Amino acid sequence: MAGGRRPAGLALGWGCCLLLCCAAASKLEISMPPEVEVELGGTASIECNFYIPENASYTYIDWFYVDRSNRQVRLYHITANGILEDDTDYRKRLSLGENKALSISEVTLQDPKVFMCQVGAGSYGMGENSTELSVYKLPTTPEIKPYAGGISVHSSDIPEIARCVSKNSFPPPNITWHKNGEQLHAGENKVVMPSTVIRESSGLYTVSSTLLAPVTREDRHSRYHCSVHYLLRGQPRALDSPPVQVNVFYPSENLNLKVMPSSTLVKEGDNVTLVCEADGNPPPVFSFFKKNLGVWQDVTSLAEPDSGVLRLHDVNKTSNGTYRCQSLDLDDMSQIEEDVDLVVNYIEGVHVKMEPSSTLREGDSVMLSCDAYSPVGLKYQWRDDKGKKLVEGNQLLVKNVTFEKSNTFSCKVMAPSVPGLEQSKKVSVAVEDKPRIVAISSPLYVRQDQVINLTCKAIAFPPPTVQWSINGTAHEYVDNQHVASNLTVRVSHELLRAGAMCRVFNRLGSSEEHIQLLVDQKSTAESQGVIIVAIIVAILVVAVLGAVIYFLHKKGKIPCGRAGKQDIARNTSI
Repeated sequence: MAGGRRPAGLALGWGCCLLLCCAAASKLEISMPPEVEVELGGTASIECNFYIPENASYTYIDWFYVDRSNRQVRLYHITANGILEDDTDYRKRLSLGENKALSISEVTLQDPKVFMCQVGAGSYGMGENSTELSVYKLPTTPEIKPYAGGISVHSSDIPEIARCVSKNSFPPPNITWHKNGEQLHAGENKVVMPSTVIRESSGLYTVSSTLLAPVTREDRHSRYHCSVHYLLRGQPRALDSPPVQVNVFYPSENLNLKVMPSSTLVKEGDNVTLVCEADGNPPPVFSFFKKNLGVWQDVTSLAEPDSGVLRLHDVNKTSNGTYRCQSLDLDDMSQIEEDVDLVVNYIEGVHVKMEPSSTLREGDSVMLSCDAYSPVGLKYQWRDDKGKKLVEGNQLLVKNVTFEKSNTFSCKVMAPSVPGLEQSKKVSVAVEDKPRIVAISSPLYVRQDQVINLTCKAIAFPPPTVQWSINGTAHEYVDNQHVASNLTVRVSHELLRAGAMCRVFNRLGSSEEHIQLLVDQKSTAESQGVIIVAIIVAILVVAVLGAVIYFLHKKGKIPCGRAGKQDIARNTSI
């Protein structure tokens, strides 16, 4: 019995399966996408694909949309005899595409609805399906504006970092905040991100968000940006704003005080700059002090305002010492100090010693010794009055000194370890002797009554006195051992005859020279020639005048007869 039932059960199972397959194949099927997305202003195309068994034809196709009252409103009725378009708000924007697909142009924000396709197939019955139409408008790239002022790390309130705005989108997107590429979350580390959504008159949305978060010193380098998130065809999308930085206020932790230029040793006469730098923001208020005899003296008045720069011009040994820079952060009133030592290298007390120190005479020798003081090692060098180097070292032996030869020498003191640090000291070796006249203006050609200058030049030590044998206006010029005297006089007969005598003397003796004055013959001849020419001109004038009188008499213009004489006599008696 059991074996007989098994074939019967198997046959029954195959029969049921065959019946179901035939039923499925004989059913009207309609397929539509569950959702169609289209951008605002674009064209939506909704397809209605159907299957009728045995390749039969449809009886009709109707398109509907579901209104807010959940009522079906017909758009099209399509039969084999024609197409009927119903009078609806969509009438001017509807069209049928291939396979009777429904197209809606210039999609608006009022178009998101459920659209239905109904197909009638005679004996195969009626079937329908639906698609939900969604309209979107992509958001614009978000605009980000960082807080314009400074944000203090000591702020008691949670400060505003930046604001983010995205305009003209549909549906409204979401905004997220990011710091250095990592997303921030509200509630973590006191982060607050309030947002607002505004629907404009156009129906599009403007979304804004503000980031509030505490800051630290490290946030001076942080970069913030916001992102706008939305869905497109079921896939998440995002638009990022440009990154921004904020101005973080924080107190100084380190202070650096340095001497500029730092690459060279400072010497007297240099210009030195002390630069004070702090790592706070904004820069603190700087003050400068100098330590004098254990007391700090305020020298801030010498510094450039609000710069942290103190300039010292033409420094000398009194500029040596310890300098202090003090910073004051106005945000938390904290102070930091930093000291630096300024070392000014100098040379002072350059002097020359002569041995013997007594007065020299011609032919003597003298030893010149040069000495000076400096905190660094010194080197000496001797040069003559023309700058020619004579010897290295601090001593110079001068042999066989003479009266006429220049005995001026220069000791040059240098500090090899400090480039450019040097001083010089000149010394003149005086050789005593009686005066010697080295130049005199003789002979001198002159004219009578001419004002002339007589010159007499001499060398002597001790300084001499100059005397002239005649009176006049004298002017003397003295340069070390040299003396020059100029005498201004008028030439007279006596001066022409006797000349002039220049006498120069000191306690060691005297010297004198005669100045001879000679008449300038060329000038005399020129004067005589002028006189002769004047006489000739006078004779010619008289001759011309006589000729004119004679000519007028001949013409009768001048009455010279008796009548004329009588008239003249009568006029005289009256």
